Amino acid sequence: MPDLPPPASPPRPAAPPAAPPAWRRLWPLGLLLAGLGLAYALGLHRALSLDALATHRAALAGFVAARPVLAPLLYLGLYILVVGASLPGATVLTLAGGLLFGPWLGAAAAVAGATLGACLLFLAARHALAGALARRAGPRLARVAEGLRRDGFWVLLSLRFLPVLPFWLVNLAPALAGMRLAPYAAATFLGIIPATAVFAGIGAGLGQVLEAGGRPDLSVILSPGILLPLLGLAALSLLGAWWRRRRQGGRDAAPGGQQRGD
Repeated sequence: MPDLPPPASPPRPAAPPAAPPAWRRLWPLGLLLAGLGLAYALGLHRALSLDALATHRAALAGFVAARPVLAPLLYLGLYILVVGASLPGATVLTLAGGLLFGPWLGAAAAVAGATLGACLLFLAARHALAGALARRAGPRLARVAEGLRRDGFWVLLSLRFLPVLPFWLVNLAPALAGMRLAPYAAATFLGIIPATAVFAGIGAGLGQVLEAGGRPDLSVILSPGILLPLLGLAALSLLGAWWRRRRQGGRDAAPGGQQRGD
């Protein structure tokens, strides 16, 4: 009988891809931290205050009048820096936008700057930390991440409508949980419009208050006329998450695995 060839050995499983070097993962976050340190070293955090706004209001108004195109662009860039580096003072910056550019342009520039800055921080944190966190995540965190990937738009939208958590924390948590950028950016953009419009409107009438040596009453955001609509919007966004999950459950329960028609 002729000799049979030896049986082929089973293929070896492919080795998992090597993790990228730490510097390649962490450099975007390190860049933002360096920007944060530089901003504190230059005293930018002290400039983002109502006292500084009252002191330099006339000079800022003159700059805006002399450079009507450049001034909003600089304001937008400053807002992106403040939110991206998680500097305090975004509320004062929104008031300044309403004071210098009016309620509509001021609100639009603030919403654009806050959204771009939040997306910048989101991308930096996801690039630096999300992969390592996912490799070390336990079952509970995996369920949270899955929930954010499924209903993250609606959950984040409710948090943006009613800012009960610090803005920087709401920026970071979805990135670390693996949420996608598109729903994150959309929920951020839509969710910050109402409160930003309120603060820009307050800022538009701030000139006379500052001239009289007063300070704006920011507690107006907690008044029933403002707070109740925001609560309603947050509840509607959570209702959207519930309805989406209910529909998904109905599809999964359809006979034969087929989706039921609406």
